[in-house]
Amino acid sequence: MILEERPDDPGASEDSDRLQEDSSNPKGYDSLMQNQPGQLQSHRARLHQQISKELRMRTGAENLYRATSNTWVRETVALELSYVNSNLQLLKEELAELGSSADVEQPEGESVTIPMIPLGLKETKELDWATPLKELISEHFGEDGTSYETEIQELEDLRQATRTPSRDEVGLDLLAAYYSQLCFLDARFFSPARSPRLLFHWYDSLTGVPAQQRTLAFEKGSILFNIGALHTQIGARQDCSCTEGTSHGAEAFQRAAGAFRLLRENFSHAPSPDMSTAALSMLEQLMVAQAQECIFKGLLLRASDTPDSCPAQLQLAQEAAQVAAEYGLVHRVMAQPPVRDHLPASWTNLAHVKAEHFSALAHYHTAMALCEGSSHKGELPGQEHVFQPSATCEPQGPTLPQHPEECRKLAKAHLKRAILGQEEALRLHTLCRVLRKVDLLQVVVTQALRRSLAKYSELEREDDFFEAVEAPDIQPKTHQAPEVKMPSLSQVKVTDLFHRLGPLSVFSTKNRWQLVGPVRMTRGEGGSGFTLRGDSPVLIAGVVPGSQAESAGLKEGDYIVSVNGCPCKWWKHVEVVAQLRGVGEDSVSLQVVSLLPSPEPRNTGPRRPALLWSQRECGFETPMPARARPWPILAWSRKNKQSKTGSQPDPCTNRNCVTCP
Repeated sequence: MILEERPDDPGASEDSDRLQEDSSNPKGYDSLMQNQPGQLQSHRARLHQQISKELRMRTGAENLYRATSNTWVRETVALELSYVNSNLQLLKEELAELGSSADVEQPEGESVTIPMIPLGLKETKELDWATPLKELISEHFGEDGTSYETEIQELEDLRQATRTPSRDEVGLDLLAAYYSQLCFLDARFFSPARSPRLLFHWYDSLTGVPAQQRTLAFEKGSILFNIGALHTQIGARQDCSCTEGTSHGAEAFQRAAGAFRLLRENFSHAPSPDMSTAALSMLEQLMVAQAQECIFKGLLLRASDTPDSCPAQLQLAQEAAQVAAEYGLVHRVMAQPPVRDHLPASWTNLAHVKAEHFSALAHYHTAMALCEGSSHKGELPGQEHVFQPSATCEPQGPTLPQHPEECRKLAKAHLKRAILGQEEALRLHTLCRVLRKVDLLQVVVTQALRRSLAKYSELEREDDFFEAVEAPDIQPKTHQAPEVKMPSLSQVKVTDLFHRLGPLSVFSTKNRWQLVGPVRMTRGEGGSGFTLRGDSPVLIAGVVPGSQAESAGLKEGDYIVSVNGCPCKWWKHVEVVAQLRGVGEDSVSLQVVSLLPSPEPRNTGPRRPALLWSQRECGFETPMPARARPWPILAWSRKNKQSKTGSQPDPCTNRNCVTCP
């Protein structure tokens, strides 16, 4: 459940070289460890062989899955793919731990915290952008597709790098940069009228079953999913034995929840189970619960400075009850179909264990508050109602007792519930084969059980001939509720790789145009016979009837793309005017494009439910990355509508300008 390094990628050899270099300089190891680099390298080689074997098995299973139409065979193959994917994940986890053991030192505090649930990244196959993009650039944009080989190679390198991102902010920035480039590609190359013939292939993160689509929304959604998954891995790696680690962990899980919410709200009809609405809702709830757990751990660290404070213990009790409630909700969602059918059973069991564990902690801290508060009457103003109401008490719930003996008996009752809860957590832990291997989880729950038993022994007396009253449930409450934070996609500034094709407002597959020229014109006494307006590209706002501009074929609404052979798609209005004025009485060569009526979309019927729809297709608009045109294509013949938008400057009114009539 940690970040999956892919040994079949080029980055794996670099990791191997780095590990061998780091391990060749031991620090403080005795002579018996001199051969450790060679042992690590041999172990790594064996893992590579096992991973290659599993990959071959997965490829065969995929071919059978796609070839057969028998329902029983497909279900069997899907189950086998799930097992293969689980084995691959375990092998890659072992490989990642092996690679980090030489240079990563585990914090001391990690031995006393419960492990989190990180999410593995979605895997993908290599994608050939070159052929379809070159073909589209040549046919639709009228330019030489081979002249864009550098840009296409940079795009392919960027996508390749996103397959193995580092587990830090650098990896997140890398995924965000590729997502922004996908937004550029979506705006320029993908439209209902025409799109490049690409097939995006991704593996399900939970089951390993392959899925493929031709829509770019599937690629964008998969990258957004991996952004959320990478946040979970960053959060799970934090050292929760210090307040800084708990703060960073809570922040990471909140941003993971935001990524899954953004994906759930803006994309629909996903072809893989991990991106279905039910799975994304569960993942969002799981990340909120883990963020709440980090918040509780931070409060627990701060409360350790004042262990005898009754208000602090009561606050911890309610915070622990809140964490238990969150994990209880997550467990119920995980146990219901269709999520249950695709989720690892260990996740469901771990959520159940945590729900029982934190519920027991709530009773333990309540008992501690009662023990300390029995000698400090009146120390709990405003915190009397910490118990949930029942059918036999007032709506506010039972209040804290004031008599010391009543406090002792009620504390003993809460400790009894804490002991029962921790024993139940240990029982659930032993029922799951995967969790039994997580020694850290058993250590944490066992330590909590021993504390409860020790405190219970202190309160027990020989003259207790009757059991205390039943301890009421703790009212869940938090003073710092997790906030679902959307990923910071706009913070990474990127430039459109295909910037040379021209501004997106005009030069995209959503528009069709006709290239006119080059035409040669000479400025006469009345000027050139046309006016200009706007920037990037500059628009011919008007043509004087009977002028040489009209004779040359220039029309209102044309865009100037070349002046004297110099491309000017990105020039400002003043730059074009200066170039035209600079020729003096000499002739000037202009090349323009005329927009043609947009064709009707090829697919006018209802959308197929199997496709993953993007924000734009669902009625949402994704903010364009930096340097993209924020306004849509305007009908230039509607001058009144243009002036209302304010997106273009006013027409030139200078009578001395060479471009004015």
